[in-house]
Amino acid sequence: MEGKTTKPKRKRSPQQQLETKNMKTLYIAKSIHRSPLRRALLLIAPALVIVAVLTAVPARATPQCAVATEFIVGSPTHGAPFPNGLLNLMCNEFDQYGWNLKMMVKGDSELYVVRNTFPVGAETGWHTHPGPSLITVISGELTVYEADNPTCTPTVYHAGETFTDIGCGDVHLIRNEGTVCAVNVVVQIIPAGQPRRNDRPAPANCPPILCPSPSPTPCPQ
Repeated sequence: MEGKTTKPKRKRSPQQQLETKNMKTLYIAKSIHRSPLRRALLLIAPALVIVAVLTAVPARATPQCAVATEFIVGSPTHGAPFPNGLLNLMCNEFDQYGWNLKMMVKGDSELYVVRNTFPVGAETGWHTHPGPSLITVISGELTVYEADNPTCTPTVYHAGETFTDIGCGDVHLIRNEGTVCAVNVVVQIIPAGQPRRNDRPAPANCPPILCPSPSPTPCPQ
């Protein structure tokens, strides 16, 4: 009985091997494309892109609206110079007047005195100062919002009343919500060479405060 003859295997060319590999890759790709996971990713991807874009957009600063500022001491670019040590003030008159003053400032400073005029509806925008401010309301009334107040409950100051702003990152907004023009005078101590004011984005805990349209009518001079 003759033995069974085994037919030798035909060796495949490199081109045929490459075609077979490409067909396998295409089959796998089609399987992934048809899978539920692939379909879910295709549906979710646009939403993820939108979220990423919105997250990357920084909050916009809020410049002031219709407030006229007059520089009594200083200018828009610099204040009156007070070199290091000149504002180190101590005065103990407690025994005679019940009053004691201690003020220490390390570093050069600049002093500003400004008069701000607020038409009805005008507001400062959210901002901060790098140093403290002493504010006196001269006429009308002003409403002050503080960003660090969890409920953003405002405080109203009337003509003749005073308040302070510590600056140093304290973000606030002042608005004329009354029926007549309002004026305040502000004394500010600022680190030398620093801007007197820095605009800040509106805090999330406060309602939107927008500049009226049309813009508030300027106050009579």
